Amino acid sequence: MKGLELSGLYYEIYGKPMIEEKFSQYKREMAVGLVGEGSECFGFDDEYSTDHDFGPGFCIWLPRNLYMSIGEALQKAYNELPSSFMGYNSHEKIVQRRVGVFDIESFYHKYTNCGAFPKNVVEWMKIPERFLATAVNGKVFFDERGEFSRAREVLKGFYPDDVLRKKLASRLANMAQTGQYNYLRCARRGDFAAAYLCFSEFVKLSLSAVFLLNKEYMPFYKWAFRGAGELNSLKEVIELLEELILMPDNADTVFIKFDKIEFICRLIAKESAQNFEYKLEDNFLETHAKVLMSQIKDERIAALHIMADFD
Repeated sequence: MKGLELSGLYYEIYGKPMIEEKFSQYKREMAVGLVGEGSECFGFDDEYSTDHDFGPGFCIWLPRNLYMSIGEALQKAYNELPSSFMGYNSHEKIVQRRVGVFDIESFYHKYTNCGAFPKNVVEWMKIPERFLATAVNGKVFFDERGEFSRAREVLKGFYPDDVLRKKLASRLANMAQTGQYNYLRCARRGDFAAAYLCFSEFVKLSLSAVFLLNKEYMPFYKWAFRGAGELNSLKEVIELLEELILMPDNADTVFIKFDKIEFICRLIAKESAQNFEYKLEDNFLETHAKVLMSQIKDERIAALHIMADFD
C-alpha cells in the first residue's frame, strides 16, 4: 500500500472520529492531509521505503491563533491514536515531526523562510527549488476554511515570470559552461575526473532546466529522475540523460557523450525559445541565457550575475 493511501485510511478510521468527538467546534478551522518530507508525500514510495520514517500518520494544520490555543491539546489527542495500523508503526514519523499538529504559517515557513508564501520576487528567488517541491507535494484530505490550501495554491502557481527567466538563464549558462565547454576540454587533457564532475553538474542542471520548462519544481536529487518521468515535455532529454549518466568518461566514450550533450542542448534551446517567444539559431546555451536575462523587467533580478541562483 502506498503511503498516501495509508495516511488517508488512518485519518478516516482514527483521526476523523477523534476530531469529531473532541474538537468538533474547531473542525472548520482545520486542514488535514499529508504534505512534506518523505517519498510517500511525492508518491514515490516502494517496498524499500518502509524500512525507515514510514508508517500511518497525517498532518493537522491550524491558523496560528488557534494553534496557540488548542495546539498542545490536539497534539496530545493525536499522540493517543493507535501507533500501529495495517502492520506499520507511526512512532518514527511522530518523533521526526513529519506528522501531527502544525501552525500553518510555521509549516510553510520551514520551506520558504518567508512565512506562508513569498511576497515578492526576491523572496521567490531565495527559496531552493527542492523546498518548494516539498511544500506542495502530498494531498490535502480536508480544508473547509481554505487557509492552508490558499497558500499551497500560490506556491503551486509556480515562479513569477522574472524569477522563472532568471533561474532558467542560470541553468542554461551553467550548462553551457559545464557541458558544452569544459567537459570536452577536461577530457582532451586526459583529466577524466574533472570531466566526470563537469558532466555530473551538467546532468543536474539539465534536469532542473527540464523541470523549469515544464513549470514544475524539481524535488530532492534522489527523486529528480523519478519525478522527471512524470513531466509532459522534453521526455527525450530525460531518456538521453539516463542513458548518458550510465556511460563512463574515458577516451572511448568522450566524443559520443559530447555529441549527445550537444543534442540535449539543442532540444532545450528550442524549448526555451518557444516558451519565451524569441528566435535564435545559435545552440550555445549561454546565448539563450543572455536573451532571457534581457527579458527580465525587475531591476533587482536583472542585476544578478547570469549564473547566479540561490539553489
